[in-house]
Amino acid sequence: MKRMAVLVCLLLVGCSTSAPSVDRLVTISKAVLPIGPKISANQNGLGEDLSGAQLSKLDSTRIVSLANGAAESLVAMGLGDHLVGKDVASTLPEIANVPVVAMGHQVSAEKVLATSPTEVIVDASTGPKSALQQIAAAGVSVVVIPEAWTVASAKERVLALGRAVGAEDVARGLIADIPAFTISPTPRVIFLYLRGPSSIYLLGGKGSGADEIISLAGGVDAGATISSKPFSPITAETIAQANPDLILVMAKGLASVDGVKGLVSLPGVAQTNAGKNRRVVAVDDSLLLSFGPRLPDLISQLNAAMIKALK
Repeated sequence: MKRMAVLVCLLLVGCSTSAPSVDRLVTISKAVLPIGPKISANQNGLGEDLSGAQLSKLDSTRIVSLANGAAESLVAMGLGDHLVGKDVASTLPEIANVPVVAMGHQVSAEKVLATSPTEVIVDASTGPKSALQQIAAAGVSVVVIPEAWTVASAKERVLALGRAVGAEDVARGLIADIPAFTISPTPRVIFLYLRGPSSIYLLGGKGSGADEIISLAGGVDAGATISSKPFSPITAETIAQANPDLILVMAKGLASVDGVKGLVSLPGVAQTNAGKNRRVVAVDDSLLLSFGPRLPDLISQLNAAMIKALK
């Protein structure tokens, strides 16, 4: 009887003292932005308008930056003082006082024009087009630069941006060598785009932008190996098929699902190696896919964060 009581006690103790789930969450909130000396505005800019026609003598005196990640490149070029408007994702402290004139993809033509811009920088994702056409109809130069979801396209974009503000030589100096790391054994990583209040839960696949970042940091993008689409809705089946060792998210996205606890409750996540071990790396929303001058430091930090989360 005494032995039975001891056994029951041991079983109860064993249950109550089992190792609790510990979040292996690593957060990257900022990265180094190389900022050159201030340069003067000029009227030597070259670029393309909304129709693809060539523009010349673009004036960089008062710039509104609406293209993804363009504002940080302009700051790095030394043109931060000439920014008079920005998109909501441009959260650099150096331009904290610059008015936000676009929320997501919703550009306000009235807010843009209220800044008295001489040049507005956009890309293919900036919209609505009717707002951009209204700005152009008011006599403001609307310049389209390429989007960037890879290192190669990021270099093309910064050069196009440099040409648009008459500072191509300065822009060329921002094109730094991007480091590439290895981790042994190579972890399987997925990028999840999360917006809990809107019930948006997407798996990053080939071409999401995160795939190249994960690879450079020393991982393999498991989402890209199973999906040829940049983004697709997550399902328990696709998450199980990917079976990541680690999950990469944007910081605000993670917060929108109530942190790691909410993340592992999404379909299939708890059954993966990453979910079982609660291994997550969260990166500031404005940094992860900006593909700007902060990219080299981001890659280095992501490598270190992945190694830490995998321990």
